[in-house]
Amino acid sequence: MKHSLALIAVLWLTGCAIFGSPTELDETKGWPVQRIYAAATENMTTRDYEKAIKYFQILESRYPHGRYATQSQLEVIYAHYKKNDPAATMAAADRFIKLHPNHPNVDYAYYMKGLATFNERGIIEKLTKQQISDRDPKSLRESFLALKELVNRFPNSRYIKDATLRMSYLVNSLAEHELHVARYYMKRQAYVAAANRCKYVMEFYPDTPHIEEALVILISAYDEMGMNDLRDDTKRVLAQNYPNSPMLGANVPKDERVWWKFWESLF
Repeated sequence: MKHSLALIAVLWLTGCAIFGSPTELDETKGWPVQRIYAAATENMTTRDYEKAIKYFQILESRYPHGRYATQSQLEVIYAHYKKNDPAATMAAADRFIKLHPNHPNVDYAYYMKGLATFNERGIIEKLTKQQISDRDPKSLRESFLALKELVNRFPNSRYIKDATLRMSYLVNSLAEHELHVARYYMKRQAYVAAANRCKYVMEFYPDTPHIEEALVILISAYDEMGMNDLRDDTKRVLAQNYPNSPMLGANVPKDERVWWKFWESLF
């Protein structure tokens, strides 16, 4: 008899572990759709995004058709964004785009995809105040591509102006990142790698304000590798496009073997 009672107790405890607390109640049971939506939006206002997401998801599962369900999907995107959860934000945005490709507010989903990783920062970056251009550019590219898709698909969207400004910022940051790596390679005498980074900037980010620095570092790399013709050609390009560049000023050392070092003090 004792063994039977023990077995029953074990089974009861196992059942609780699997199915959750037997006293857990769904407070929204019997609520109309309007009340669930109001509760969700109230939690958005008080910044309890976790609870807001819970209510929006309950609403959608219980009332899957109609404007409240669709609006809840959009609200979930924003709630994840406010929670600083880029992966969940992008997943929710992608879900909305897949379910409602022709919805009048689908441009918002594309816009939020772009914002999801725009300001993504790791804990090390936050503690060290690391510059956006010093980190892995993957999140920057993801943000740029999402915003670019918005601009291409919805040229009349109300988010275009902000998206375009952010794209410009992202391009400049990506170019700056490449030059950050190029400087690193120059200091370690990896001149081919440094030159390739500079050429990448000039090819893919030709409208950024970092082209002048890319030319300067490229000239330096060619000089170190003894590629005098390429060095002189690049220097002519610099003079033609940036006639007021400090590199071309009177303070540049005259010795051909040392003048290139001047770039280190420019940036």
